[in-house]
Amino acid sequence: MARRKKTEDHVNHERWLVSYADFITLLFAFFVVMYSISSVNEGKYRVLSDSISSAFNPKESGLPIKLNNPLKPPIISRAATSSMQSDSQAKNLSTYGGVEASLEDKVNLRKISSRVAKGLAPLIDDKLVKIKKNDLWIEIEINSKILFPSGSASLQPKARKVLRDIAKVLKDFNNQVQVEGFTDNVPIDTDEFQSNWELSAARAASVVHLFARAGVKPSRLSAVGYGEFKPIADNKTAAGRQKNRRVKIIVLSDAIARRTNRSEQLEKTIAAKRKISKQKSAPRKNDFAPINLLPPARQ
Repeated sequence: MARRKKTEDHVNHERWLVSYADFITLLFAFFVVMYSISSVNEGKYRVLSDSISSAFNPKESGLPIKLNNPLKPPIISRAATSSMQSDSQAKNLSTYGGVEASLEDKVNLRKISSRVAKGLAPLIDDKLVKIKKNDLWIEIEINSKILFPSGSASLQPKARKVLRDIAKVLKDFNNQVQVEGFTDNVPIDTDEFQSNWELSAARAASVVHLFARAGVKPSRLSAVGYGEFKPIADNKTAAGRQKNRRVKIIVLSDAIARRTNRSEQLEKTIAAKRKISKQKSAPRKNDFAPINLLPPARQ
């Protein structure tokens, strides 16, 4: 009987590919899962967070709570209210528009105010001069009764002495000084003054000229005329019109003066830029040459 030949089993050298393919498949599935977890849907996440927060933090009910002895609000006296208002007003005046006066400014303004008040004490007692002050400026209000004749911008002799006394104080300091003129509502129409604006501005300029001649630097001085448009009393009565005819001398602190100068410089720069832009945008004469649309004449 013939023997069967034994076949030798050959080792499969490529069976590692099966394990490698399984490993790659699992690795791909792992990265897909990781990517899906990392890219969260914002809308679904927000809904989930809202539902969780509403579950753990229920809304408070709007039911009223009854109190047997309700508390009464504290009663504030009028004196306390007025004192609080005055304190707030003083605080606002000490930091006007974000500007705060330095210690040197405050000291100088106090010196000017005290010296002017001492020199004009009789007029202050007669209520012809009023002085208001804070940490940023001083207002010296003079009734035009002692300054100018009716309808005129020429200073009276008594007014010159009063203004010279003020100039003696102002020339020792470097504060900016602005003079403002005001009138009543009685119309004026003369060859010299066409309206109350011209009259008020001329009166302010007269005071400025006297200050300059008395030794105050002209670069520190300015004049403004408001006419009849800023009354402090009723123009229907003679007494009210008399109060409205006045001149204010405003002594500014250095902090306010610096801010004013910066604002004026900014306005000048803006105006210059607008002028340049208008000049650039304006058409030139040679830009638009005449076009002859008619056919040439036959010869």
